[in-house]
Amino acid sequence: MSNRIRVAAVADIPPGTAKEVLAGERILAVYHVDGEFYALDGICPHAGGPLGEGTLQGNIVTCPWHGWQFDVTSGQHCLNDHLKHPCFPVTVDGGEVFVELG
Repeated sequence: MSNRIRVAAVADIPPGTAKEVLAGERILAVYHVDGEFYALDGICPHAGGPLGEGTLQGNIVTCPWHGWQFDVTSGQHCLNDHLKHPCFPVTVDGGEVFVELG
């Protein structure tokens, strides 16, 4: 059973930006890229850096602590094909952004 949680208003995450949010007991990073919203686990697997505070260029986020990069649309690490960061389905309803936690 999935758990759909409101994490922000659309207006809270302008295009080309990210927002760190709390969904239940999870820290997530929500990104607004080309009119779509994406959510990744907000904690970088390298050293625990805050991915929601990273630099977003197109669909690539760079962790502010040590520069690890992920494709926010898939969670795929940009240099290591074997490393995929957890991502979560996002829906928008009535100007509100929701994330589904499994």
